[in-house]
Amino acid sequence: MEVILKEDVDHLGQRGDVVKVADGFGRNYLLPRKLAMQATAANKAVIEQMKESAVRRSAKEKAEAEQLVAQYDAVELEFTRKVGEGEHLFGSVTSSDIAHELEAKGLTTDRRKIHLPEPLKQLGEFLVPVKLHREVSAHVKVVIKGDAPAA
Repeated sequence: MEVILKEDVDHLGQRGDVVKVADGFGRNYLLPRKLAMQATAANKAVIEQMKESAVRRSAKEKAEAEQLVAQYDAVELEFTRKVGEGEHLFGSVTSSDIAHELEAKGLTTDRRKIHLPEPLKQLGEFLVPVKLHREVSAHVKVVIKGDAPAA
């Protein structure tokens, strides 16, 4: 089945691309979620208009994202977690935790845009990338401190 993507889909393509997908994937996932539309003759005529508007929208989103980079780069998030012997953390800092703290500081961010390959499980300072746009990323400084162990 050929479909025209209405939104960027990871590992498939960008907005406006015509891609060939399995029938079930198109019917059961892409079409109901309005991520794509069938590539009929009438819809193919609309592709050019979609691509032009997508280019304009992408340029606008990229400009907005570039303005936000300075705000994200200036943010420092501090987390306190319980620590055992050998500075072993009980618990970790996840992308959800980071998104929640960013929201508390006035920067609404989807947790899926925060790129942590795995949760942070060590004390220290980390630079965590946040993908604001396909071509624009910012880095948030995350500091993890431990509780003083009870004597």
